[in-house]
Amino acid sequence: MAKMQMSLKARALRYLSAREHSRLELSRKLSAYAQEGDDVCALLDQLEAAKLLSQSRFSESLVRRRATRFGNNRILLELQSHGIAGEALTEIKADLALDECARAAAVLHRKYDGPPVDAVARAKCMRFLQQRGFSHRAIRAAIKGFEQTEE
Repeated sequence: MAKMQMSLKARALRYLSAREHSRLELSRKLSAYAQEGDDVCALLDQLEAAKLLSQSRFSESLVRRRATRFGNNRILLELQSHGIAGEALTEIKADLALDECARAAAVLHRKYDGPPVDAVARAKCMRFLQQRGFSHRAIRAAIKGFEQTEE
């Protein structure tokens, strides 16, 4: 017996039931399965009208998942790669800037047991935070706070 093929809408709902997706990401996933006569853009418009697909929910979800491990730069780049731009990106950037120093300090405390003992260890801590996408201001504040709490 032949296996029934899933409709494009059923596939989209399956993806959305697992986690939030951006419009661009869902479009890429569905276009691989689109056949002649299937209109992916129209389907995405229907899903947005039914409030099953939401850019703001996706943005909030991504920020919530990434904020405990990564800095603002990395999160914002990932949002841009998913097609989030304009005013929504500006609002997210402002919200993330409020607690970036605290998040950098928390990441540093989880990674390292104690403060850096010399310049080499300090540079290693700074590079680690920089690779995670934290700003220089947040890195300096996290390192300074890390050294002060251990003294």
